[in-house]
Amino acid sequence: MSSRTKESRGQEMALTAAVAVAVLILSILPMLRLIREIVFPGGTLSMAAIDAGLSNPATWVATGHTIFVGVCGTLLAVVLGTLVALVVTLTDMRGRSPFILFYVMPLMIAPQVTALAWLQLFGPASPFLKMLGMAPPLGTRNPLYSPGGIILLLGIQYGPLVFLLVRAGLRKLPRELVEAARAGGAGWFTVLRTVILPLMTPAIVAAAALAFVSCVGNFGIPAFLGIPANYLVLPTLIYQRLAGAGPAVLGETAFLSVLIGVIAMAGIVTQEVMSRRRDYRISSTSLPAEPYELGRWRLPVQAALWLLIVLILALPLFGLLLTSLVPGYGIPLNAKTATLDNYRFVLFEHDAAGRAFFNSFCLSIAAAVFAVVVAIPVGYLIAWGQKKWLRLINLSVELPYALPGVVLAIASLLLFLKPIPFTGIQIYNTVWIILYAYLARFLVLALRPTVSGYHQIDRALEEAAQVAGASLFTRLRTIVFPLVAPAAMAGGLLIFMTALSELTVSALLWSSGSETIGVVMFSFEQGGDSSYAAAMSAITVSITFVLMLGANLFASYLPNGVLPWRD
Repeated sequence: MSSRTKESRGQEMALTAAVAVAVLILSILPMLRLIREIVFPGGTLSMAAIDAGLSNPATWVATGHTIFVGVCGTLLAVVLGTLVALVVTLTDMRGRSPFILFYVMPLMIAPQVTALAWLQLFGPASPFLKMLGMAPPLGTRNPLYSPGGIILLLGIQYGPLVFLLVRAGLRKLPRELVEAARAGGAGWFTVLRTVILPLMTPAIVAAAALAFVSCVGNFGIPAFLGIPANYLVLPTLIYQRLAGAGPAVLGETAFLSVLIGVIAMAGIVTQEVMSRRRDYRISSTSLPAEPYELGRWRLPVQAALWLLIVLILALPLFGLLLTSLVPGYGIPLNAKTATLDNYRFVLFEHDAAGRAFFNSFCLSIAAAVFAVVVAIPVGYLIAWGQKKWLRLINLSVELPYALPGVVLAIASLLLFLKPIPFTGIQIYNTVWIILYAYLARFLVLALRPTVSGYHQIDRALEEAAQVAGASLFTRLRTIVFPLVAPAAMAGGLLIFMTALSELTVSALLWSSGSETIGVVMFSFEQGGDSSYAAAMSAITVSITFVLMLGANLFASYLPNGVLPWRD
């Protein structure tokens, strides 16, 4: 064996070991620490945390609420997302690309921003309703402060998620099956019922499972709409317990977070069971089915779809913008009262808000850069590695993102409650613990497009360099990185947009001096300063939309499917 071959194998072993250590620290250790706190607190077997959680009536009430809004929100998201996917994918509607961009946008916006926008649209102090003369008297209860309001916004928030997954399945629908049914005299609704929907069952069921996990773990919408109505779900119950008692209740909150994880995993298991009941495999592949010609129905269908965009996106954001321009609660908006003081206050005068913008930008950029750098070698092993156990690496990276964010937040608290062993470094109650949680939770958002990029490039160049004697690190630096960097960087962009106004994780991990945009926004709304919260939300929505448009300029350099809002 030549020295170059030995060097290359040594570098591959070193890379594998480094990846395994990174995955261990980011994915495995927090979950193990969470389980240990529940079953072995202090190093001895104890069921105290489980008993405390099970004996508390609030646990069962919140569990029931979690399952109820999770199931109902999922059903609404599946119906909405599937219907839109069928129309957009299978018909000859025009303006498909801009429609998809706007329809997917709610998924890119933080849930608490969605909740705040809808609250400002329908509340008694709504500037929009006041302009129309339809605002109820001040002091009237906002109708969204209810389980129905939570379900409605969960369905709107995750309908685009269902849309993306079902649309991906529809684009692989074999043309010959549809054309055979049409040739046999079947109408389009018959084809839809007997051919298309049965074949799309796996995609719809998988989308429902992911939507259920997202609904169950959502903190922003139940926090904004449920806490004022005293309608608690498990994530908001955990938040209130930690806010009231601090680390003293970490054992009980650890049990509650695992309970959320169990509910979420029950949805995944249900999806697996339903998918195995029938064989949905397609024996051949072909071009996508020809789009259905809407004819005289094209204009009404397109009008209905764009009306949907107006209702779920434009109107709430317009209401949010109007609220950000009023000087105080309940003041009508007109030429004399309109002001930019709220923006000046949150950007330059409020210390916590200023720190929040700085912290969130730094955290988002750091998480994005780290994920891009790590995703390239990890993706190399997953996509081109030959070892079967590498699948475990992939599953471990996906674990912190697949589970509700509150689970990772509690696990991170427990893991870093004491100084890091052998170093004495304390990151508890600092911004660094939030960064750790972001790194663990969002790494998969860069890994998925990177692996997709590996699968879509020819490995011949890398293999030729290997034959010529180039070491692994040399091949990664000079050949692999330039080829997959666009896909990895697109994943980093998704991470930046997701982390910028994230709340679920940071709401449980923040401390004085480490506030994030989501935390300060939540604090403003809880304190009755809706105009300030609306100004912060408007800024983050603007940044998100500009980044989405900017990413479109580079879409031609990216593998298909990396940007979810691209047609």
